[in-house]
Amino acid sequence: MRFALTSDQAALRAAVRDLLRAECPPAAVRAGWPGTPDADGGRVRGIWAELAEMGVPGAAVPEAAGGLGLDACDLVGMLEECGRAALPLPVVETVFVAGPLLAAAGGHEPLLERLTAGDLLAGAALDGGSLVPYASVADVLLLGDAREARSIAGRGDQQSTAADGELRLVEAPAFEPVASVDGARAPGRVADAATAGVALDADPADVAAAWNRGALGTAAQLVGLARTLLAMATEYAQERRQFGVAIGTFQAVKHQLANALLAVEFAAPAVLRAAWSLDTGAPSADRDVAMAKALASDAAERVAAVALQAHGAIAYTTEYDLHLFAKRVWATSRTWGDADWQRARVAAALGLTEAGATR
Repeated sequence: MRFALTSDQAALRAAVRDLLRAECPPAAVRAGWPGTPDADGGRVRGIWAELAEMGVPGAAVPEAAGGLGLDACDLVGMLEECGRAALPLPVVETVFVAGPLLAAAGGHEPLLERLTAGDLLAGAALDGGSLVPYASVADVLLLGDAREARSIAGRGDQQSTAADGELRLVEAPAFEPVASVDGARAPGRVADAATAGVALDADPADVAAAWNRGALGTAAQLVGLARTLLAMATEYAQERRQFGVAIGTFQAVKHQLANALLAVEFAAPAVLRAAWSLDTGAPSADRDVAMAKALASDAAERVAAVALQAHGAIAYTTEYDLHLFAKRVWATSRTWGDADWQRARVAAALGLTEAGATR
């Protein structure tokens, strides 16, 4: 089966790519690092306002709730472009997780109106923990353990009997800032995460779907990040000269770059397949999302390592832009289930291990 974007999906992707190329250069990514000399939260919010004019924040919100009603196949290309630019905002959490989940839960029209207008950013920690990426810029947080909700829904247990998988909606969140390798993600630890805010009255099946969308959207962003890093490494290898020739002519460098490209090209169609599985309600959706996230995490980490090696010492300086993308890979690849955890999901789906395997 061949997975490719339709003309409309490709047009959306191209529109977002053009906007981010113009408005989100590496300098804008640096501006998303709070507490640094380059910090400029207003500039980053300005990019979000421009995306809002295109309807991006409410893209996955049903039309009846004021959104565009787009599905996963429509959005993965756009999310890849956000990753390619390393947009320093919680795009997946706001667009692909919070928007459709709040719409499905019902009773949150004021929040949805702000979200679709681009006036609200959402953070999410659906792994049962209290550490929330982008807590410093988020207006609301979703907290809970959607992985357990996914497991409950998958087993077909009575879903009204337990608080397992219950999510909390926290507005104007209070948190303790936590240092991160990627300053733009500016995480925070929420005290009493299990009781903060109010319970979100959402069907466990919707919560499970939110978890899968978070993992899938993150996989798409990782593919975009990997493509940028690979392009930077290839360009540098063509320009940097040793012994009178470009280092890109050395067999060892060429093989490393080729293998990194191969990893990305294996991950990209897996992301599209997972999106199709979610949209069609395929029985293999959990497995396909897990496979996509595992492949994307592995590919992006491999590309980041190869890019560092190709650049040499200059890649380790904060003045050089490479670190902005590599650090985003290192932070992002471990969210929404790292590669090992997702491989355990695949193995469980194939009957190779006991269901419910955890990290």
